[in-house]
Amino acid sequence: MNAYKEEVIVSDVVEEIGNGSLIQHGKHNDRIYLMKMDKRDAISLPETLTKMARKEGYTKVFCKIPKWAAPLFYSNGFIMEASIPQFYNNEEDVFFVSKFLSSDRLLNLETEKLKDLGELLYIKRNGKPSATSQYTIRPLNIKDAGTIADIYERTFATYPFPIQDEEFLMEAMENDTFYFGAEYNGKIVAVASAEIDRKGGNAEMTDFATLKAHQGNRLASLILQTMEWEMKKQGIDSLYTIARLNSIPMNKTFLRANYQYAGTLIKNTNIAGNIESMNILYKHI
Repeated sequence: MNAYKEEVIVSDVVEEIGNGSLIQHGKHNDRIYLMKMDKRDAISLPETLTKMARKEGYTKVFCKIPKWAAPLFYSNGFIMEASIPQFYNNEEDVFFVSKFLSSDRLLNLETEKLKDLGELLYIKRNGKPSATSQYTIRPLNIKDAGTIADIYERTFATYPFPIQDEEFLMEAMENDTFYFGAEYNGKIVAVASAEIDRKGGNAEMTDFATLKAHQGNRLASLILQTMEWEMKKQGIDSLYTIARLNSIPMNKTFLRANYQYAGTLIKNTNIAGNIESMNILYKHI
């Protein structure tokens, strides 16, 4: 296990609190991320998470919550950074709300990248990816976990979850995360995953990576298209992604596939060696 994996596994803990709310927290991302909120915890969570963040010295609390709970968080100093309509079971909206515990977390914004994003959104980009006989897109399984981990390790200097760890990937596959890859001459050269929330009826399209030698062939678009077909078969209607603001090509991939911009999470995620801002994009299928 390399140093990166050691750091993530030790620092970024995923655990249940309260009556079953799920959080991820640690120094790696310097934040608490409320991934799933149990309704019974709604009233106490804003204060609980704030106290925990102050105790641990984290500079941001980031929460994914149903719209009805938003006022409870606003009253505790949280602000909305993004929202997706009809996210939970094609009915309830989701709000992404955050509380910044250090002004430094809001400084040095990626202003040029935000301008680039604005221009990108102004120019509507649609179109299905062209099929190519050179690559085959297929579902991946536990036998592929080692290869997937290797691709992630070669692609990302850091990542918010330990996706370079083979055991982490195998556990994810056993818990409703579907992996897909593009093969070239029988070798996997690009991967991505769809992480399903069955109860909420939604899925996060995430963990896209393509080896350098095969970039520029729109493999992410081809994999995304295949993942969408699979999600439809699984009965999942709401899809979303958290894409790096600094990666215009990744944002283009989703915009071409008719995903809608929902907002930007400021200095939210440690990826590729730095804490970066992230865009939320979504699609109903």
